[in-house]
Amino acid sequence: MSYGNIRRARLIYNPTSGREEIKRRLPELLQRLERGGIETSTHATSGAGDASLAAAEACERGYDLIIAAGGDGTLYEVINGLADKPNRPPLGILPLGTTNDFARALGIPKNWEYACDLIIEGYSRPIDVGVANNRYFINIAGGGSLTELTYEVPSKLKTMIGQLAYYMKGLEKMTRLRPTELRIQARGHDEIHEEIMLFLICNSNSVAGFEKLAPDASFDDGMFDVVILRKCNLPEFIRIATMALRGEHLNDPHVVHLRTDHLQVTTADYVQLNLDGEYGGTLPCTFSLLPSHLNIFVDESGTSTYR
Repeated sequence: MSYGNIRRARLIYNPTSGREEIKRRLPELLQRLERGGIETSTHATSGAGDASLAAAEACERGYDLIIAAGGDGTLYEVINGLADKPNRPPLGILPLGTTNDFARALGIPKNWEYACDLIIEGYSRPIDVGVANNRYFINIAGGGSLTELTYEVPSKLKTMIGQLAYYMKGLEKMTRLRPTELRIQARGHDEIHEEIMLFLICNSNSVAGFEKLAPDASFDDGMFDVVILRKCNLPEFIRIATMALRGEHLNDPHVVHLRTDHLQVTTADYVQLNLDGEYGGTLPCTFSLLPSHLNIFVDESGTSTYR
């Protein structure tokens, strides 16, 4: 190997992620990257917000690439540390968390060895990044009103999106969802001003295990796919959620589906936001899109290898 080809990487990992698998795998992981010509230094995250600071620092220190190892929470923080920097090194993902929606949507292998090999192969593609007020997201933003939920731990909060998956398992939780009056102004569309159960702004088609929530959403088309659920009763909600699992919900009269790159959502009510599964503040919020803003290492064949 010629030393001229060695790339320098910063591996940002969550030591508690996915039953601490990464801590056990770290020596093998570093060795595999090293053999592939990637000299890697590590940063173990130590609390909320730490991965963002580490990613910002890695940009400033001129690393050739950054690797995020953990679940969607770690990845969300790394993106937020990268997205506003003028020089953004390409990003590798090792999906070692309990939820890896984004890796699944991009077809990044769940097997850490294969995921390492993708990074070593070095093929990357540009993806769109969403902006919600002053925060960034890559997969999904959403909101709606849930009653009787406690919010002591915002970082653990899996409001609308995570809840959707849990709703399928525990229908009793659906009774907590209540309609709230929202005003949605989306570029290229008429204003929507009515009672809404929830809205989802999708940048990919894989959300909380719903592979077909926004079937045509794509990371690099410069558009959000917005899915809005109008006021409905519990049986209707259950019926639509069941249809969503099959991707048959978009034609339902209770569902509004539109594509846009910019929207504003306002309300007089208290509505929390969820960005990539994490707490994202409250409405009002302006959502916009940064096209082809980050480069992510993926499989060059374009086939999904997430297993």
